[in-house]
Amino acid sequence: MAGIGVVQTQKYTFAHPPDHFLLESGKRLGPITVAYETYGELNSTGDNVILICHALTGDAHVAGLKRPDDRVPGWWDEMIGPDRVFDTNRYLVVCSNVLGGCYGTTGPSSLDPATGSPYGMRFPVVTIRDMVNVQYRLLQYLGVRRLKLVVGGSMGGMQVLEWAISYPDFMEAVIPIATSGRLSAQGIAYNQTQRLAIMQDPLWNNGDYPLGGGPGKGLSLARMIGTITYKSDQSWTKKFGRTFSSHDPRDIFEFDQCFEVENYLHYQGRKLVDRFDANTYLYLTKAMDLHDVGRNRSSYEEALAQIRCRVLSIGITSDFLYPTHWQKELVQILRRAGRNARYAEIESPYGHDAFLIEFRQMADIMERFLQE
Repeated sequence: MAGIGVVQTQKYTFAHPPDHFLLESGKRLGPITVAYETYGELNSTGDNVILICHALTGDAHVAGLKRPDDRVPGWWDEMIGPDRVFDTNRYLVVCSNVLGGCYGTTGPSSLDPATGSPYGMRFPVVTIRDMVNVQYRLLQYLGVRRLKLVVGGSMGGMQVLEWAISYPDFMEAVIPIATSGRLSAQGIAYNQTQRLAIMQDPLWNNGDYPLGGGPGKGLSLARMIGTITYKSDQSWTKKFGRTFSSHDPRDIFEFDQCFEVENYLHYQGRKLVDRFDANTYLYLTKAMDLHDVGRNRSSYEEALAQIRCRVLSIGITSDFLYPTHWQKELVQILRRAGRNARYAEIESPYGHDAFLIEFRQMADIMERFLQE
């Protein structure tokens, strides 16, 4: 099946002071620019739309190529296009970079209009709920009247659940993948160690560093820690085992020699430094820590009971960052409230990363759900 070809990222700015955005914290932020991509066409009734929400270091480029000679397509490319599960002959597919991001949407690396310098740590704390409210404003601008589906994994799945609670009549169905309605203590602990890796780098300088510079070593270490949580013991063993990088047996006793798994972690760390902002990493992991759909609502269970649409909660067998009991619990709570919810599982050795790898399994599960 053919893909969708070259896609241009677009931007929309909520430009005027009356449009300054009221955040969940009570602070106001503006103007806000949102980077987004669309695939397919909006129908005359404005209700054939699938919204895809990205994870921590993702962006709006979910499918297609940025340039004709681009070798790497969008991060969910195999799911989107003519005759694929998110069929662009039938649906308008939308994905936007989240509030607080660094891929075109206003975030800590954006220029503060009051100073002309990057916001840095002067940027206000944002939440998953704030991200969803900004996405809603974007969809209003695009002429969307109702969503066919909201779908996403990990931090994207957090947005999916907030969508279903904050705008319960705005969509037909949601698919949260490898996520939870509130982040666990274990998840918060992992995020804190990653933030400390960045903040203890002297080049972080309290978040005041030049664009294109800053705490590269700290961000690299944060990504290495995160990468460990995204995999599973089975996937590490299958990919690397105890393979040593040197073929000379004497090198095993040289302290600077590495196992291949160590080289892989360093590679992943360096790769993120080349494309991501350190302060953004701090803010988005903080937003994940604050994620709790029950906050400022009657309770966690009653918040979930506000969901009216169909729900398909998907877990991953080897995911220890968001273990399957979190997704199963969501379904149990929703069913007790009389909601139409079900659970499906991706059988995979790839850990949390499986929602970015197991395209065939996900497509089969989602296609059946969409056709009902």
